[in-house]
Amino acid sequence: MPGSAKAMTACTVGGLVAVTAYTVALGGNGWLWFCWVLLGLSTGGVLVARS
Repeated sequence: MPGSAKAMTACTVGGLVAVTAYTVALGGNGWLWFCWVLLGLSTGGVLVARS
């Protein structure tokens, strides 16, 4: 996995942790989850394209 794909994967996982922590602490926010899903789909696309 090239460096950029690793960085994007790390950002996606970090984003999941951050959005989950926000949801637990302050309640759900649909826009945060929507953005995280878009980031996850983008990461998946990059990983598929690189392989």
